[in-house]
Order: sequence, then structure tokens, then C-alpha cells
Amino acid sequence: MEAKRYRFLGKALVVLIALGLSLAPLAEPLGAQGDDPPQASEFPIGEDLTIAALLEREITGSEITFEQQLPDGPNYSQYIASYISEGNKIYGLLTVPFGDVPPGGFKAIVFNHGFIPPASYRTTERYVAYVHTLASHGFVVFKIDMRGHGNSEGEPTGTYFSPAYTIDAIAALKSLQTLDFVDPQGIGMWGHSMSGNLVLRAMLIEPDIQAGVIWAGAVYSYDDFTKYRISDPSSGGAGMENSPSRRRGRELREAYGEPNTENPYWKAVSLTEHIDLLQAPLQIHHAVNDPVVNIGYSRDLAQVLTEHGKLFEYYEYAGGGHDINSPYFKEAMLRTIAFFQKHL
Repeated sequence: MEAKRYRFLGKALVVLIALGLSLAPLAEPLGAQGDDPPQASEFPIGEDLTIAALLEREITGSEITFEQQLPDGPNYSQYIASYISEGNKIYGLLTVPFGDVPPGGFKAIVFNHGFIPPASYRTTERYVAYVHTLASHGFVVFKIDMRGHGNSEGEPTGTYFSPAYTIDAIAALKSLQTLDFVDPQGIGMWGHSMSGNLVLRAMLIEPDIQAGVIWAGAVYSYDDFTKYRISDPSSGGAGMENSPSRRRGRELREAYGEPNTENPYWKAVSLTEHIDLLQAPLQIHHAVNDPVVNIGYSRDLAQVLTEHGKLFEYYEYAGGGHDINSPYFKEAMLRTIAFFQKHL
């Protein structure tokens, strides 16, 4: 299947950090001088969010049910589909390319949305251009509705302080692996905003993720959350203060204080403290003028990846805001497509 070609529109300010050897050794982490690493059982509240606990957890998917056929795209079909994650029925938008299945199966992408108030979330709204562009280039795309969003069962507990959405995303990957037209070892993950945290966490604990792409992501070290915060007006609407995600965050802060990796709990949760677990390549995109997620999140992550000699690409854009909109959108999407084509 011949991929559609697009011309780059506009000029992006690009910062591509070269791959290769570490630039400098990391300072020895606090508490590393002969201390045993904290065990997951040491944390009576929030143990399930620690990397140690997630590494021990068995995450499974299910067969995928095609619930409803939607109007076709130009070279792909679309469906509302569902799968099971921790007993919850999770829905999503699934695209399937037209034509013969290539040897080994189609490459696939688990597409993870950013924060959208759960009460106003709709499966077929938002990210339409993103999904269309990936699907029209021959990928199976599964844009999942995180638990508690749309018709998906379960509580919307967020991703920064709960592993639930990460589990949903990995369960989606496991479910895609049951489809006979998908390459089970050719699946990547894409995530926007809060799902940058999700994608990186998933990549630390799930070896079947072959590549990850993050747009405007946030919260990797957890020190960065304390430093930069999030400025999303949509997260402060009526009823959000007592939402499951806010309650979960308050519980952890009451138990362990503000995120700070000098505290053993936040160190056990931190993604960058466990970055040596990252084996698959990662691509990061961020606009300098992002008003929601400070670009410092991505710059700090890129520095950690460089220091640890990880395989990654990092791109900055002079504009485009939180969604990396036109005229930068197509350039960012072409880079995303090329990255997945190379690594899946």
C-alpha cells in the first residue's frame, strides 16, 4: 500500500538531540550508597503505582469485539470496538487498512488521548486528524477510551497518580495481538499530554511495545510535576475537585507529601529514576509556546535520555500550542509516521 505524501507546511524550530553515548555520568542517586532499594510492600498507600509493583503485575488483554461499523476512511475501515481491561469493558475507535494483509500482519498503534473531562468525552470526537493521518498511512490504529470515558467501564482515576490508564493501554496492546491481521511484534504507542506519562511508564514495564511517540507530554520524574505543574483550564470544571483522579492525588500527597524523589515513595514511582528499563526507541515532540504543559517537561526528559544513552529523537516547534496545530502539525505527523515505519 503506497503511503500518502504530504509537503511540510511552515517551518518548525527543530532541536534534534543526537543519539549515542552518554554525555556525562549521572550523579549517584540519593540513598544509593549501600542502601537497598525500597520494596513495593513498604508503601501501604499507592503501592500499585510503583514501578516495582507494575513489573510484577500480569497485565492481560482479551479478544477484540467489533461493536459497530462506522463510515470508511479513504483507504481504511473504521469500527467502534471493545476489549477487557481488569474486568472493565473498554471501548475505542479501531481503524483497519484496506487491501491484502502484508506478510506478518499490519503494524499497529495504541493511540492514547490526553486529558478530556470524562463526562464530555466521545469516542469519535477529538484527534480526528491525528487518527486519520496515521490510518491513511497503513497502520491499524486503536484509539482507546480510557476507563470512565465515553462508554468505557471503570473509574477515571487519571494517569499521574494511578496505574489504571497504563494498564488499559497495555491491555489494548495485548488485545491487538489476538487479531490475525496485526503483527503481534509490530505494535507501538502514541500519547498526548497526560498520556506522555502513560506511554513512558508502559514502555518501562512492557517489552512488547516496539516504539513510542509522545506529543506535549508531562510528568516523568515527578520532581518535574512539582516544578512545572499543569495549566489546563479544562481540568478545573465543576465537579473535578472531587473526581476520582483528584481524590487519588490528595491521598498520595497526604501520605507522602508533594512529589519529591528524595522521598522513597516518589522515587519508587518516578519514571526517570527507572529509565534504565527503557529498551525501545522514543520520539518526543513539544511546542515552545505550549500553554498547558511546560516544555521543561520534555527538555528535562531529553536530558535524562541523553545521559543514559537511550535511543530517542526530540523535536521542538516554534508554535502550534499544546496540540501542535497547523502549520506545524503535518511536519510533526510526518516525523511520527516515519518513526513508526522505521521501528515497528
